[in-house]
Amino acid sequence: MKKIMIVDDDVCIGDMLEELLAKENYSTVRAYSGTEALLYLSSHRPDLILLDLMLPGLSGEELLPLIRNIPVIVLSAKAAVNDKVELLLGGASDYITKPFDRSELLARIAVQLRKNPAAGDVSPVFTFDDIRLDTSSRTVTVSGLLVRLTKTEYAILKLLIRNPSQVITKSLMLDRISEDTPDCVESSLKVHVSNLRRKLKEVNGKDYIEAVWGIGFKLNEDPTAENES
Repeated sequence: MKKIMIVDDDVCIGDMLEELLAKENYSTVRAYSGTEALLYLSSHRPDLILLDLMLPGLSGEELLPLIRNIPVIVLSAKAAVNDKVELLLGGASDYITKPFDRSELLARIAVQLRKNPAAGDVSPVFTFDDIRLDTSSRTVTVSGLLVRLTKTEYAILKLLIRNPSQVITKSLMLDRISEDTPDCVESSLKVHVSNLRRKLKEVNGKDYIEAVWGIGFKLNEDPTAENES
């Protein structure tokens, strides 16, 4: 059964979509904010996402570029052609204007799932510079060499590599990795990040993780540069 994620803070629209999709034998999962959706996507992979733009916290426009290898149909009241073009070029698979015809939405969903028949079964491989993280085997290599990480270090790297341009706050990082590593707390987080950073750097001398003072951590866009923290 294909799983469709509904990201919309409007309870009435969400209920309507959930009922409509259930009648077509789709399973559904719901998120009411962009932040909640991102948290879910850090450890789950639906077959398709229906994304509203006007969301509390992280907006739909901000969430869209963080979604990888999952078809996204944007549902929005924005009808301007420029808005549609920008979103389609920004990663959306399709765009449908609210209010929409239910049969048209179902047809567009079917088309996207036909284009991506095994979307929910693929375990993606994420890369950044010389780092390669394989989620199916839970292995990490740097410059082709295997790097042995603890469960917590792996969870931190997976979160960072899925969001390579985003600064991840300490609180968000703890929330996002809690499912894999419930014992990690704020007092030990810096130690885990430091150990991960050291293990990656030992392979080829590159400093892949940057500490953003007072905020959190991100992947270093220039890992060859020396970075303090």
